[in-house]
Amino acid sequence: MKAAVVVFPGSNCDRDMQVALREAFGHEPAMVWHGDSDLPDVDLIALPGGFSYGDYLRCGAVASHSPIMAEVKRRAAKGVKVLGVCNGFQVLTEAGLLPGVLMRNTTLKYICKDVHLSVERADTPFTAGYRAGQVIRIPIAHHDGNFFIDDDGLKRLEGEGRVAFRYVTPKGKATAAANPNGSLNNIAGILNEAGNVLGMMPHPERLADTDLGGTDGRPMFTGLAEVLKA
Repeated sequence: MKAAVVVFPGSNCDRDMQVALREAFGHEPAMVWHGDSDLPDVDLIALPGGFSYGDYLRCGAVASHSPIMAEVKRRAAKGVKVLGVCNGFQVLTEAGLLPGVLMRNTTLKYICKDVHLSVERADTPFTAGYRAGQVIRIPIAHHDGNFFIDDDGLKRLEGEGRVAFRYVTPKGKATAAANPNGSLNNIAGILNEAGNVLGMMPHPERLADTDLGGTDGRPMFTGLAEVLKA
């Protein structure tokens, strides 16, 4: 039950992710520099939030070509769990590990606030600590979180049950007002076809301790720990 956090130049949530994984897994995750070309033997790879390479070009576009990403792709193809949060989600789409793109928020403004999410399914490694339909409070902090995909891709995501989280009201309704960035179908997080790669814009690691003002993000990591331990 080992984890690694990939650190890109411009990452600013790598330490938050490190702490959340340490608390859940009971030991330190490996902190792997993006310029490395190999990863230790791990069960989980985390791509944290931040502004990799200053978000030049498209967010995550440059980071997707970092040397470590070739190994991340290889491990993902072998079934290793990969979690990308915020900028990490952008990197996963740019690297082709997840479909779709993350565009500029419809408000054209950077948004930093707590939002509510519905847990669309609880039978994945990343959501095993939650209940299906549960509403949780998780922070967001992004300028380019507007998830977009073509009509066929959207039908596949929805039809195959690959939407993991959705922006909702506190009562669980997926309304336009509850959607902070304009993402199609209020999508906040998606899975790959195999179910071992998750990308999400909200930051569970930022709300995984009572000292941070809440623990709704903690089950993401404790659930992963239980699944990986089994």
